[in-house]
Amino acid sequence: MPSLSLRLELLLSALRRKRGEVFHNKRGAINGYDPVAYFSEQKSIVGNKQISYSWKGAKWYFSSAGNKENFASDPEKFMPQFGGFCAYGVHNGYKIHADPCCWTIFEERLYLNYNKRVQQMWRADPQKYIAVAAENWERLKDRY
Repeated sequence: MPSLSLRLELLLSALRRKRGEVFHNKRGAINGYDPVAYFSEQKSIVGNKQISYSWKGAKWYFSSAGNKENFASDPEKFMPQFGGFCAYGVHNGYKIHADPCCWTIFEERLYLNYNKRVQQMWRADPQKYIAVAAENWERLKDRY
């Protein structure tokens, strides 16, 4: 169970949540990081503003034209689960932003987390968290 300070931190961040199914801000979806690079490079890489693609109401940025093409051909394959919101937050019933540098690929799907502490908890038993988060996501995805 997360500490009281972590729960308060998550709650305060949840109050700043974004509307819609995909987390995005002025830097774009997933704070401007290239969603394909997590799979092809096994690391988080900031996308180039000159290489973009609009999908699900958000602008997605890529580090190469090839990554953009791969994403455009199958966005669901590369987009972070739960719209790029913190997967652990969705498990707990709310939408909260995620740090694009705190990520896990599990069963060929990308999951983002709020911070390194949350990422460690998530990685301890992702299968358990995913089942509950998937149920919660159906209720949360179009809210806020």
